[in-house]
Amino acid sequence: MQYDVRLQLNYEYQHPVADARHLLRVMPRALPGIQQVQEAKLKIEPWPEERSGFDDFFGNGVTEIVLRAPHRTLALEMRARVQVERQPPELDLSPDLQGLRAEVAETGLLAADAPCHFLPPSPHVPLFERITAYAARSVRPGSSALDIVQDLGRRLRGDFAYDPEATDVDTPLGQAFDMRAGVCQDFSQIMIAGLRGLGIPAGYVSGFLRTIPPAGAKRLEGADATHAWVRAWCGRQMGWREFDPTNAMPAGDDHITLGHGRDYGDISPIAGVLRTTGEHEACQAVDVVPLG
Repeated sequence: MQYDVRLQLNYEYQHPVADARHLLRVMPRALPGIQQVQEAKLKIEPWPEERSGFDDFFGNGVTEIVLRAPHRTLALEMRARVQVERQPPELDLSPDLQGLRAEVAETGLLAADAPCHFLPPSPHVPLFERITAYAARSVRPGSSALDIVQDLGRRLRGDFAYDPEATDVDTPLGQAFDMRAGVCQDFSQIMIAGLRGLGIPAGYVSGFLRTIPPAGAKRLEGADATHAWVRAWCGRQMGWREFDPTNAMPAGDDHITLGHGRDYGDISPIAGVLRTTGEHEACQAVDVVPLG
């Protein structure tokens, strides 16, 4: 499936900002065999005095900008054309939990995609006994690693309420779990914590999800949203497999990837430092238009 994607991020500051430095992770990621980025561009207003790019440890493209002149607004617009073609489901060749733990121990790799990076707690995904216990209910006699991943993702969708008012980007994972409510970021990070507690390497995927309007309704501009889902390492033969707990489904051709990380903090759209006082307002709009 081919898409035109547009992401708009706008910030309004209560007082002028000076000496701002930001790291932007807003460009779709090329993934061999899954996602091809045919073209992409990023517009920034005001125009930064310095702009450069690099790939971070996990292979995500990062744009670094410096804005020295005083400004009251910051506007980012990313436009891209992306082709997504995920392979259809295949035979489950993943080991059981004991076998998976042995395979993780035998990998001995430190590359960005190595499972060892995605087992310990990370800044936004601490491990809690109660979350591990919740995840353990997905382990049954004869369950493969992939079985556990999919069952946990489906249970989360059934047991938790999708409620944009319940949490915000800074809500601790444990609080979202106890409320049994949240958004895709919460669903994904709770699932990651549960899988890691069981010994299954798991990471965070940031991206977009094409939304389909009800029959007879027109598609609304900006109705699509940034999204998050989970990738789990299911052994040497299966490798990384992605599951969307918010929608209780494996990631498909409607899932467009921005980047990978251990948790939201590794792949947040914008991070940095600036000098100002007062508060700011932020708004976001996403358009994902299928081209066939």
